[in-house]
Amino acid sequence: MTLNLSLHPDILDAIRRALAEDVGTGDVTTNSIVPPDATMRGRIVAKQEGIVAGLDVAHAVYRMVDERVVFTTDVAEGARVARGQTLALVSGPARALLTAERVALNFLGRMSGIATLTRRFVDAVAGTRAVILDTRKTAPGLRMVDKLAVRRGGGRNHRIGLYDMVLIKDNHIDFAGSLRAAVERARAHAPHLGIEVEARSLADVREALDLGVQRIMLDNMSLDAMAEAVRLVAGRARLEASGNVSLETVRRIAETGVDDISIGALTHSAPVFDVSFEYLASDASDEAPETTGRPQ
Repeated sequence: MTLNLSLHPDILDAIRRALAEDVGTGDVTTNSIVPPDATMRGRIVAKQEGIVAGLDVAHAVYRMVDERVVFTTDVAEGARVARGQTLALVSGPARALLTAERVALNFLGRMSGIATLTRRFVDAVAGTRAVILDTRKTAPGLRMVDKLAVRRGGGRNHRIGLYDMVLIKDNHIDFAGSLRAAVERARAHAPHLGIEVEARSLADVREALDLGVQRIMLDNMSLDAMAEAVRLVAGRARLEASGNVSLETVRRIAETGVDDISIGALTHSAPVFDVSFEYLASDASDEAPETTGRPQ
């Protein structure tokens, strides 16, 4: 399968930073043991059942270390995989495979963990109108990585950052003095952007509707209040449920009729998906690598 390596520049930057952090001045263990011209083959294996995401990111890690690495897979992004299943075959310069291994697996494990948890939420609301959204509660420096994983798990992205949508929350409203004042200031400053407001009560919902706001967040409202908000809005604005959503509660929230359910846990609490790299074979030179310094 041909992998799409046209990754977002922020993801490529994250890979470069991760490699710089891990490799530093060089992989002293691999470089002391593995001859420069040795080649090897290995496989990346799923150690659990779940949804795979980030094979193209793992591929990019290997290619950044050495463009001669060959990375092949028959597994599609977002596919469900079984424990013990081979996710990819990797071959090429042995030093590159061993040096890139941990960074590649870190990205693949994190992204697959996010995708697996996201799919559980998506499956839980199947048959309702609700869309599962992520939040900005991502790992620092990995915003685009985490949000790509959510999409591959079947969820959708909320705003990417503070720049691409106006989201007026409780502290903004309190500072402005009223919901109306906050909305008016935001429209004057960024008339080209959509606006969402956080509603803490049904009165806030009514005021947001009167102001023509097209997206309203129902923050930590009860199921009854959310259902009433759905009746009140009657399709005139998009309603998003938010706050302490879990796998145990998400179905009941979806059944109130809200359009979106945003869940911070998708990216801040997803367990890492267990993957490993297994050695298959090598073609090593009989000549040991050169060493410098005193034996330890």
